[in-house]
Amino acid sequence: MIDNNTQLYLVPTPIGNLEDITLRALNVLKSVDVILAEDTRTSGKLLKHYEISKPLNSYHIFNEHKTVELLISRLQNGETMALISDAGTPSISDPGFLLVRSCLKADIKIECLPGATAFVPALVKSGLPSDKFVFEGFLPHKKGRKTRLELLAQEERTIILYESPHRLLKTLDQLIEVCGEERQASVSRELTKMYEETVNGTLLEIKKHFEKGQVKGEIVIVVNGK
Repeated sequence: MIDNNTQLYLVPTPIGNLEDITLRALNVLKSVDVILAEDTRTSGKLLKHYEISKPLNSYHIFNEHKTVELLISRLQNGETMALISDAGTPSISDPGFLLVRSCLKADIKIECLPGATAFVPALVKSGLPSDKFVFEGFLPHKKGRKTRLELLAQEERTIILYESPHRLLKTLDQLIEVCGEERQASVSRELTKMYEETVNGTLLEIKKHFEKGQVKGEIVIVVNGK
């Protein structure tokens, strides 16, 4: 059942294993008028798996600025919508912030369901302190990257980063440069999938492990605080 007063639902989707979706999330996706998807092809597979047939509208980083006003107008006219990303919780390193902010300004009721997000299992599996941590998402690719890394090197809380597989070794090199090769860390990839892997150790040990072969899958890096 959905709340008759709620107009926009933020619905987490599995980060890999399709069974990692809640019953409530499925009920909401079946009940709303429209589903906003980061990639309609990716989300289409999930919806097909659960036999959910609802109109899919594209909502991603390249069109969110252009579409927000139209979506707000549709919501104000009584449509109910669910926002999903390709994987995990919308707005966590994925589109969603602009739409949520606009809904709040327009007094449109929002509900965010609890569910999958990649950094939580990576943090818990790392064995590093999880009582206090800072989530940085993706580092800047170029401008401001060095400055950001130097600031993080002084961070006392556990640090969590997202990274792409082709940039992992470069990032580990840069972390070694600013944090030292003996800083404890953990790298998880392909979380919840068949080839899930978590490597714990010093930054240097982890780098040597991933130098042995081609790195695949989405990456979460967890680094011990100073």
